[in-house]
Order: sequence, then C-alpha cells, then structure tokens
Amino acid sequence: MDFGASMFFTDYSMTPAALGRALEERGFESVWAPEHSHIPTSRRSPWPGGAELPKQYYDCMDPFVTLTAAAAATTTLKIGTGVCLVNQRDPIQTAKLVASIDQVSAGRFLFGIGIGWNAEEMENHGTVFATRAKLVRERIEAMKTIWTKSKAEYHGEFVNFDEMMAWPKPVTKPHPPVIVGGAFPQGARRALRYGNGWIPIAGRAPIADALMAFKQMAAEAGRTLAEVPVSTFGAAEDLDEIRRNRDLGVTRMVVTLPSEKQDTILPVLDRWADLIRKTKAG
Repeated sequence: MDFGASMFFTDYSMTPAALGRALEERGFESVWAPEHSHIPTSRRSPWPGGAELPKQYYDCMDPFVTLTAAAAATTTLKIGTGVCLVNQRDPIQTAKLVASIDQVSAGRFLFGIGIGWNAEEMENHGTVFATRAKLVRERIEAMKTIWTKSKAEYHGEFVNFDEMMAWPKPVTKPHPPVIVGGAFPQGARRALRYGNGWIPIAGRAPIADALMAFKQMAAEAGRTLAEVPVSTFGAAEDLDEIRRNRDLGVTRMVVTLPSEKQDTILPVLDRWADLIRKTKAG
C-alpha cells in the first residue's frame, strides 16, 4: 500500500515545496492538490462534506502551479490533482497542462479528476450541471487522443475539434493515469469506463461493501483491480483501519491535511511516518 497527502494550498498554508520535501522524507508516495476556481457567494449548492464550507475552499491556489512547485523540490514524490474539475477547464489547454507537468516532473503526475458538486461554480464557467458527467467523459476522451496521437481530432456532443497537432506529449505512456474521484456507484462506473483508477472519499460509504461491488463491476466490464486500482481520500490515523483497507485491496490511502503551517503539519506527518513503517512491516 502507498500513502499520499492532500492539502488545499493557500497563501497561509505550508508551501507545496516544503510539504513535498517533508512527505518524501517520511516515506509518502504522493502529494495531492484539490481545486476550486472560486466559490459563488449564493451558496445554493450544499457541500457534500457537511453544513459549513471550510475557508480553504475559497482560498486554494491553482493545483497545476502548486504541484509544479512540489515537483521541483522533490525527486521521487508523485504529484496529483485531487481532484481537477475537468468540467470547468478547456480540454485542449488542459491536455497541454497535463503533458507539461508530466514532462517537468519526469513522469510523476497523477491526473485525479472529478465531475464536481458546485452547480453555481460550474455555471460561471458555462457548464450545465445536469450534463457535466458526459462533458467530463468527452473531455477526457479528447485529451487522451491529444496525448497519444501526432494528429488528433475528436467529435462528440460537447467537445468537437478537427485534426490538429499539439505538443508536448506526456512522459508517461500512453498518458498519466486518469484516477476518477466520486462516490459509489456513479464514480466507480466512470472509473471503469474511462479511468485508470478510482478514488472515493473514505467514510461516505462502507469501503468493504463498495470494494466487493466494484470488483464485480470490474469483472463484468472486463477489467481488473490491477488496471483500475482503488485509492481513498481522507485516511484515518488508525493502524487497524489502515491494515483492513490494505487487506481489502485498497492500494493507496491519502491523508487530508489542514491548510496550516509546518508547526502544525510536521507532527501529523511524523505520526503518519510511524504508521507507514508499521503498515509496510506487516
């Protein structure tokens, strides 16, 4: 099992470079950056995590910028969007961003994606909430074409472009893994349809039941857990639970860190470093 950590990087949090170095030194495999371009003040859309939307959702920096800083400060740490809101990004420009960050990180990029929950935020980008899932699928399909073909074209309902050329291509072949976020069963179905991994949020559904059903869905789709491994966001600081998840087949657990300075974060990472050692020991 691998371990990652996610943080909403802000102007008051630990910097991505400092966090990246701290994670690499303590045996973490990856660092993850969420994104929100903005939060409309109407707040019509309920946050799935509870009643009150945390401040860092309003304040977070662009994930491609912060992850580039983390990559430059490390040598082996993987860097992931957790998650990129593809429904709010142009697919041609995002394909270039992904390929570029995979190049500058020497193939360490993990493309975590999601369809999003904030309808007003999407509407400001011209995205229709009801059709966002199909939009994301088409954008991912179009980006895969751009990454893998010297002359790419795509013709869908929402994404449409004639033959064109775009470089760089990613270092990772055929492209960085597309790790699909989202709850069971919708997120699981999307991961099996066009993803290279599934990453639900721990605690929002019994992981044992979801994994059993996911394995059956994968078999029916002609895919295996090796092709679509399962990670979880929101790992609990509990060795027994970590081992249970590992034994169930979870291949990566991602710790959610607060947007705080290193005086607060480093003691948490030290405790996790001990848990990582114990998990890998048996």
